[in-house]
Parts: sequence; structure tokens; C-alpha cells
Amino acid sequence: MAKSFLGEIIVFYKSVNLLIAPANNRKNMSGHTFDLDKNELIKQSFSQMDVHLQGTQYSRAQKLALTCRILFDNGHDSGLAGQITARGEKQGTYLTQRLGLGFDEISAGNLLLVNEDLEVLEGEGMANPANRFHSWLYRARPDVQCIIHTHALHTAALSMLELPLEISHMDNCVLFDDVAFLPKWPGVPVGNEEGELIAQAIGAKRAILLAHHGLLVACSSIEETCLLAMAFERAAKMQLLACAAGTIKPINPELGREAHDWILRSQRSAVGFAYYVRRCLKNNNGDCLE
Repeated sequence: MAKSFLGEIIVFYKSVNLLIAPANNRKNMSGHTFDLDKNELIKQSFSQMDVHLQGTQYSRAQKLALTCRILFDNGHDSGLAGQITARGEKQGTYLTQRLGLGFDEISAGNLLLVNEDLEVLEGEGMANPANRFHSWLYRARPDVQCIIHTHALHTAALSMLELPLEISHMDNCVLFDDVAFLPKWPGVPVGNEEGELIAQAIGAKRAILLAHHGLLVACSSIEETCLLAMAFERAAKMQLLACAAGTIKPINPELGREAHDWILRSQRSAVGFAYYVRRCLKNNNGDCLE
């Protein structure tokens, strides 16, 4: 009986020691950052990113062409479906791919410059008539510099369920509380009605899931738009996998917003895009820069 009681005391002492040890260890650490709270460490990291992280030096057309190739290599291919655009230098104009070319065939030299009415100002051929809803969105969102719309496989599959995209994993928090949902399919988006509807549905968010259709991402830079489009498709794939195994559990909203703001920095987007550019160019896509 006495041995049993003594054993319980020893177990209790060890458990208390384990709780106290981390605090004691922190006090004994000599590093000057170990007494900083999380917010201070985040601010410090942001300052370091401002100094050390550098992006690419490509032209706007080259970045758009690289984005087409990057998305093709990362599961966004759907034949000739989908459009990728970026604002032109003059108000009311934007760059887009020529109808009839796949994402894997786009280069800086074969992009078109069009106006809001999709009239070609520079380049040969015609733009995809579905680009009309890009014109509506650019008008509604002066902050937007680039729009990506694709029918990526897992996103398209999820859209068939008429369910919104769920963000419940740290890697996907770049999209946390930043994805709108259009629950009904309005038909082929070649009319002004669809353009107005989509522009209203996305509101001030960076992305939207279009039921029975695909994804749309609209951001303040080509780099950020490219990365969020890839994050969107990965999140859709994870959601389908998780739903097949059980019920998705929500994350703490406050922590989700913290992670969103931590990941979504222009410098991080720049170096993230630069990484995918290096991968892309290693994969025999150098002709896209011409």
C-alpha cells in the first residue's frame, strides 16, 4: 500500500516538473528573442522579409505567360477552357491569351491586348468571348491587377456538389475568409448578365467558387493571383479527400485570419512565384518568355 502511494507521488512530481520545465528553460535561454511574444516575432519577421525577399524581374507579359505555363503544369489544364488576364498600361485594357491556344502554348509574344469590349488592340486573333466577365470585374474592382479563371479538376468536381470551399488546414489559410461562393450556375459567361452577377458575387474577396463551373481568383498582382489559384485547387482536392474520410472540422477563426495575414504578403508572393518560375523553366518552358 505504501509503495503504491509512493509511486503516485513520484508520477505526480514528474508531471508537475514537465509543466514547469518549458518555462524554466525559456528563462535560461540566452537568445534575445525568446522573451518576445508572437505578435512581436511576426512584426520582426515581416521586417526581415521586406529586406531579404526578392521577386522576379520579368515584364508583365512574361509574368502572364509564365503563369499560364505554371498553371498548366499544376493541374489547371482543361483544353481551351479558362482565361488568364492582367491589366494593360492604359485604363480599360488588359492582356489575355488568344482563343485557340492552350495554357501550355501561351508566350509573351502571342498574348493579346484588348479593351473592355474585347476588341483587339495589339496582337493577332481574337480573345475568348467569355473574357467579358473579366471586363465587368476590372470595372468593379480597381484594386485588381490580374484575374485567373480555370476549370481545374478538383475545383470543378467540388463545384458539382454546390458546396462552398472549406478552409480547414494551415496551408490553405491564404484563402481563409477570402473565398465567395456562387451556388447556382448562370450558364456560359459570355453575356453581360453573367459578368455583372460574378462581379457582385465575389464582392471584396480575392476568390470565388462558381458552382458547376470552376474557380476565379482576382488579386493586386500577377504573382499573388497565380499562387492563390494553385492554393485554391489544392484546397479543393484536400476537401474532397477529407470528406471521403469523415467530417471536416473547422479551425479557430482568429487563428485562421492570423495565418491568412501571415502568408499573404507581397514579398512571400514574389518569392513563391519566383520558385514556380524556376520549376517552370526547368520543364522546357523557356519559349514562353519570347
